Amino acid sequence: MTEADRQSEKLILERIRGASPGATIVAEESGVHTGSADERWFVDPLDGTTNFAHTYPLFCISIACERRRELVAGVVYAPKLGELYAAERGSGARLSTPDRDDVAISTSNVGHVADALLCTGFPPGGLGANLPSFRALSEIAHAVRRDGAAALDLAFVAAGRFDAFWEFGLSAWDVAAGTLLVREAGGVVTASDGEPLDYFGRTILASNGSLHDEMLERLRRLREAG
Repeated sequence: MTEADRQSEKLILERIRGASPGATIVAEESGVHTGSADERWFVDPLDGTTNFAHTYPLFCISIACERRRELVAGVVYAPKLGELYAAERGSGARLSTPDRDDVAISTSNVGHVADALLCTGFPPGGLGANLPSFRALSEIAHAVRRDGAAALDLAFVAAGRFDAFWEFGLSAWDVAAGTLLVREAGGVVTASDGEPLDYFGRTILASNGSLHDEMLERLRRLREAG
């Protein structure tokens, strides 16, 4: 955690409380702020803190709003890239940049993992359970990237830059906004075993939809192989 994380979260929470004083807020740095309204916000004030600390430009702010257990809005903002990704349930996903404002985005149409640019990530402090998947899929896919900011990785799936993204050990604030972006851009998001996504379930697979079944099958085989 950096001072930037703390200050960013403080400002975001103040804005949310001002607009929705009764909402529950689930924030990375300060935890759960329980509210009375049937509304919940997920806040990652600085996803990719290590990147930020090393001036590597792939970091972002991620905010999502859920009403009655259904995502209704999400934004991912990458300040060094000047890119703002936004989605509203039923209205598609859009991208604003300094050069182009509010352009509709959609997932890619790549149909096979062998042709795909994939992305993944690893938990802080170790490669964890993901190393076998990373190794195996790196040998199959066109390429695999690891950028270190899950919310931005999901935004890149929504924009068609990545064809699929999977990871283990994530938290709700990492994936909520990006999940809505991918779905509204035409993609599919589940847990890595194909079950419905649980924000607190720690695993995710997001894809353009065309790759989803193949990715699930390959991840299943890797799990069974131990």
